[in-house]
Amino acid sequence: MTFQTIETEHLLIQKLDSETMNQIFDLNNDDEIRKILGITTEDEFTRQKKIHQKGYESYNRTMLNFQIVEKQSSVIIGNCGFHTWNPQHHRAEIGYALNIDEFKNKGFMKEALEKIIEFGFEEMKLNRIEALIDENNIPSKKLLKHFGFNWEGVMRGHYLVNGIFEDSVLYSLLQSEYKK
Repeated sequence: MTFQTIETEHLLIQKLDSETMNQIFDLNNDDEIRKILGITTEDEFTRQKKIHQKGYESYNRTMLNFQIVEKQSSVIIGNCGFHTWNPQHHRAEIGYALNIDEFKNKGFMKEALEKIIEFGFEEMKLNRIEALIDENNIPSKKLLKHFGFNWEGVMRGHYLVNGIFEDSVLYSLLQSEYKK
């Protein structure tokens, strides 16, 4: 399987577009799919399988995802990318997660986001990148501050998590504020 890849000092950031995802699901068995995508839970596998069955072309119209692979170990450690992408207005929401605890707090997400933000402004021609985070997510706050994101406000009752509506804090970075 060949991925379109952005390479950094410690990471391979592999693009997961609809064509790549279709190839992964069409050419591999369930165990191979889990390994290729770094899927560790049955719920996530079921979710990805349903998306594949419904068709990535329609599901991912407003998404662009990447998986993060740590070079030394070749382990898929997380993902990042853009969702709620509105090409007409040149804006998208960025999302990111590290899925393996042993790789957290080592600068990997900072290294990945630097390239993903650059990709957003330069390749996707975004004017605005938004980030919505839990107000108690200190590592995300630090990352966003590092990249120059500005706090804009609180979106009350924005996400339903385990039956409870939680607030989201909105941050944004404009292309004119972006410092490579």
